[in-house]
Amino acid sequence: MPKILIIEDEAAIRRVLTKILSEESSTYQVEEAEDGVQALEKIKNNDYDLVLCDIKMPKMDGVELLEEVKKIKPEIPMVMISGHGDMETAIQTMRLGAFDYISKPPDLNRLLNTVRNALDKKQLVVENKILKKKVSKNYEIIGESEPINQIKLMIEKVAQTDARVLITGPNGTGKELVAHQLHQKSERSNSPIVEVNCAAIPSELIESELFGHVKGAFTSAVKDRAGKFEAADGGTIFLDEIGDMSLAAQAKVLRALQENLIQRVGADKDIKVDVRVIAATNKDLKKEIAEGRFREDLYHRLAVILIKVPALNDRRDDIPLLIEHFTTKIAEEQGNACKSFSKQAIKLLQEYDWTGNIRELRNVVERLIILGGNEISETDVKLFASK
Repeated sequence: MPKILIIEDEAAIRRVLTKILSEESSTYQVEEAEDGVQALEKIKNNDYDLVLCDIKMPKMDGVELLEEVKKIKPEIPMVMISGHGDMETAIQTMRLGAFDYISKPPDLNRLLNTVRNALDKKQLVVENKILKKKVSKNYEIIGESEPINQIKLMIEKVAQTDARVLITGPNGTGKELVAHQLHQKSERSNSPIVEVNCAAIPSELIESELFGHVKGAFTSAVKDRAGKFEAADGGTIFLDEIGDMSLAAQAKVLRALQENLIQRVGADKDIKVDVRVIAATNKDLKKEIAEGRFREDLYHRLAVILIKVPALNDRRDDIPLLIEHFTTKIAEEQGNACKSFSKQAIKLLQEYDWTGNIRELRNVVERLIILGGNEISETDVKLFASK
């Protein structure tokens, strides 16, 4: 049920607004406050979906209250109510983050439309937060071993900057989790993170994929198309397996990093982009440089911050936590009750040679859950976890 707070020092206007909103919908829970000080206390102690606030009030006026609310609960939409002489102030409140303003005496249709729109916006904000939490959970880094704690600490330090990051480590170790955590903890988190698997795109198509193309640039280019850099504008681009990128594409990426400019294939016009670049590879790029397959200048542009993700064999202390995490996740996905692993089964899995790293561990846990009993035993592990 939407919860609405009306802040107005004139009792008669408060009553009228309360009556209008209550008659509009029986689901609206309407509360009142007679000044800004009383309202601020209510807002601190309650979750409102909308605040209707007079501008001219004793003790604390609407502008002061708006500034305070935006500090503590910025997600609450505030609609300011202004007298005829308050229009300049009303416009100022919009600059400070008010959702809208309504002149006195309020036009009924405008008031109700504004209320509906503001409540819709609040609902979208709430849904977005829930979605972000779900997404964030999907990219959670599980583990408390020393190498993982060091990575978490590095993410906290680096995320708020725009420094480029190169993530290294074997296949299946979770390099994409690090990239997503860097994005989610950054000021760019409200903008997209765009992933590009450089190894999965043919070398002749990688430039078009990254930078887009214009109509007629090549045989199948039947219309203009934006690339991944443009799609990530304002956010982050994650270049996974960058060690597999062609030298021609590397040269264009280097220019994009140096000048924040890209050029669509077949075009002669530059496009300015604001993108943070995070790259990952399972290759030894210094060896690739020595053998002429990777540009040294691009390496130094990318490797401002280096994060090395360890192989699972180098963080065996995290295996019990990972087993618990995957068991819960698989049960949720399949709609089944959680199974448990015996201590002996966990110990045996900790001693296993995880050449496929975390990806292999998840597959083995899922296989054991499907084929094993209610409690996964040491025998189950010996039967079903072999390569």
